[in-house]
Amino acid sequence: MEVAGLVLPVFAVIVTGWLAGQLGYVSKSLADGLVHFAYNVAMPALLVVTIAQEPARNLLEWRFLFAFGGGSILCFALVFLAARMSLGRNRAESTIYGMTAAMTNTGFVALPILHSIYGQPAVLPAAIATVFVAGVMFPLTVVLLESGRDEPRAGKKSAGALARQILLNPMVLSTLIGLAWAVVGLPIPAPLAAYLNIFAGALTPCALFAIGLGLSIEGIRTNFRTTAALAVVKLLVMPLIVYGLCLASGLGPLYTIAAVVCAAVPTAKTVYILAGEYRVDEELVAATVSITTLLSVVSLLCWLYFLSGLAQGV
Repeated sequence: MEVAGLVLPVFAVIVTGWLAGQLGYVSKSLADGLVHFAYNVAMPALLVVTIAQEPARNLLEWRFLFAFGGGSILCFALVFLAARMSLGRNRAESTIYGMTAAMTNTGFVALPILHSIYGQPAVLPAAIATVFVAGVMFPLTVVLLESGRDEPRAGKKSAGALARQILLNPMVLSTLIGLAWAVVGLPIPAPLAAYLNIFAGALTPCALFAIGLGLSIEGIRTNFRTTAALAVVKLLVMPLIVYGLCLASGLGPLYTIAAVVCAAVPTAKTVYILAGEYRVDEELVAATVSITTLLSVVSLLCWLYFLSGLAQGV
């Protein structure tokens, strides 16, 4: 019951957001504003104040990158090849299939959940996972989608433009600022830390409420069979792969929990943005984001119970 007591309030915030939107108590149009605030203000504040106060030697855990990053790439490759060879999809469609199953919503779901349950220490691995998604999975998707075009397009991004987009991403930029501060080794002045913590404290309620507010039940009815298969890969297969890599690399308890939770959260809405930009399977991605968000309420609770033995040592 201890795990349920910690996790259920987190998901209750998501359900509250959904009910508020369905009943018209809060306009669904406010979801975008909450997301922008959480993404551009609250999350960067939490990342800076957390990472900057960590000893520099703790900032790069290569076994975590091997487990979470390796699991993400392997899961993508398996689904990409299945879509390409078994379903006969083209490169762009196969890329969207693969990323729908492997690009994970670390920033808006995993990070708030880990922060809520395990506190500040769990923010660091979640930040590393978030930067991996933004700095590796996102550009990989763009490169594959660009290379999969049937004809050239004026809006095609140059390598320099893509690099700037990644570096100026609020998650990446705030992590780099925190890393630089930690390497210098200076303490954060108390007023500045208090200022950042005020914004950081708003991340969990804003992000989780916005997820519920923007949840679409109707979207799940679209391409249900394919969506369900992708959801199984996202919420069950990928966390299993990551957990196996954690065991193989001898990763510590807290980082193992963080890696599995980061792998087990819903599909990132970034995939939907990219699908819309390149006009590839938008409805499929929207349905998968919705169904993985709903089912993760149960699957994440199961994963946290499964990992509860490790949690006792944290």
